Amino acid sequence: MIPDNPRETSDTEKGKLQSYLKYSGLAFQMLMVLGIAAYAGMRLDAYLGNKNPWFTIAFMLLGVIGSIYKIIISVMK
Repeated sequence: MIPDNPRETSDTEKGKLQSYLKYSGLAFQMLMVLGIAAYAGMRLDAYLGNKNPWFTIAFMLLGVIGSIYKIIISVMK
């Protein structure tokens, strides 16, 4: 059914849009956290002169765990 006024949306369409925005926001937030973690780890490894990227690996793991935790908490609400 097409609404008379195309600018009017139903409650279910608004709910779908809000869910979409919420979860796409979480995805961008996760990408930012992982990007910052990778950058910080690489800079710290370079500063300390490490042969192996231990800080990069550790920061990335912490970023993934933190992001997954944030997603789980957000989905449970």
